[in-house]
Amino acid sequence: MPDPHQSLIAEISACAICADRFAATATGHGPRPVPWFRAGARILVAGQAPGLQVHKTGKPFFDASGDRLRAWMGIASDIFYDRDRIAVLPMAFCFPGYDAKGSDLPPPPVCAQTWHARVLDHLGEVPLTLAVGGYAQKYLLGRAARGGVTRTVAAWRDHAPGLFPLPHPSWRNTAWLKKNPWFEAELLPVLRARVQEVLDD
Repeated sequence: MPDPHQSLIAEISACAICADRFAATATGHGPRPVPWFRAGARILVAGQAPGLQVHKTGKPFFDASGDRLRAWMGIASDIFYDRDRIAVLPMAFCFPGYDAKGSDLPPPPVCAQTWHARVLDHLGEVPLTLAVGGYAQKYLLGRAARGGVTRTVAAWRDHAPGLFPLPHPSWRNTAWLKKNPWFEAELLPVLRARVQEVLDD
């Protein structure tokens, strides 16, 4: 009898629905889905989409953004990459590419429309979800995320302890972090405590 988990991973890994879209980008790359999850995971990291480094390595958040995210969570790489503990579900499993100016292209909505319901059903109940960045927040929170990332993250108490909205950990948001010191002073200590609570449960 086929393993449902391996079957789903294989289906996602073989997905080429956006091949023409990616070929037309400035990057001119092919699809490389990066599925990283397992049923029973304790924490779901819902992000935006893999970057170029993740596209090359096949490991989610395997870049400076990942280093910052793990620091926010208060965990080391070995825990983050343990699929029994951490599941990663981006709004697109593939690197969307760059535009002609070298800017990141948005995650194609067709990816979430095609795969997310099945992945979430496969994962089952997850005690803690991190909604990382605006795309994930709009997907998971709907109307509650309409005010933008800053207002959504500032209202984190409305969603804790089951969900924490976070800004994207990209270096591009370093200025945002300086303008919003409450994020590190107030949200992160609570997040880290919740991460440990969930992992130790």
